[in-house]
Amino acid sequence: MEGVRHMFDGVIFDMDGLMVDTEPVWMKCWEPALAHFGHAAPPGIADAVRGSSGDAAARILREMVSPQLDTKAFWEYFSSLAEQAFAQGVEKKPGLDELLAYLGERNVPCAVASSSSRRGIESNLRSIGATDRFQAIVPSSDVSHAKPAPDIFLEAARRLGTKPSRTMVLEDSFNGVRAGAAGGFFTVMVPDLACPDDEIRSVASRVCASLLEVRDLLARGEMV
Repeated sequence: MEGVRHMFDGVIFDMDGLMVDTEPVWMKCWEPALAHFGHAAPPGIADAVRGSSGDAAARILREMVSPQLDTKAFWEYFSSLAEQAFAQGVEKKPGLDELLAYLGERNVPCAVASSSSRRGIESNLRSIGATDRFQAIVPSSDVSHAKPAPDIFLEAARRLGTKPSRTMVLEDSFNGVRAGAAGGFFTVMVPDLACPDDEIRSVASRVCASLLEVRDLLARGEMV
């Protein structure tokens, strides 16, 4: 078996924490962003929201911070702080170049499906020199329901022209893994800040230490 070409027709990548090391930046933005609106950052807020967006993230914010929080204004301010930091450049996660090269050599189409905005995704891809590696970009604003609903991955697969059962999803967040599994994808978790618990291990198809391990398992035909 020649690795991925015989197993998967497409690969869908999350972005933050999976391809680029942006999670520490996001985490540093919580305290000043909430302080701007007169609130303290509650313990665990970053972990609770990670991988979510839209109504799901707004609901968590209202529950953990304040029912009166203007979530739309908060996200705009929060994102502006993060974008200022990202403008200084972001670091690629280990193994990204090797995995993208491996998939590119085999003409496997790839997509980005991220809770970030299209502008944020495109900016980060330019920063790491990977814009031309992806045939589709799907921000959360393009779908009705955010992760852990599978909508964003189903839309990415539709744009790639692949079936979920023959498409691999790469994620670092719990909600992302849940979304991939719910959509019927072969879902691989590459942990970043959160280590998989028993629930996540039970729904993930595989857990890998890095994107380089993903490449190596594909090359050996062992990603099953």
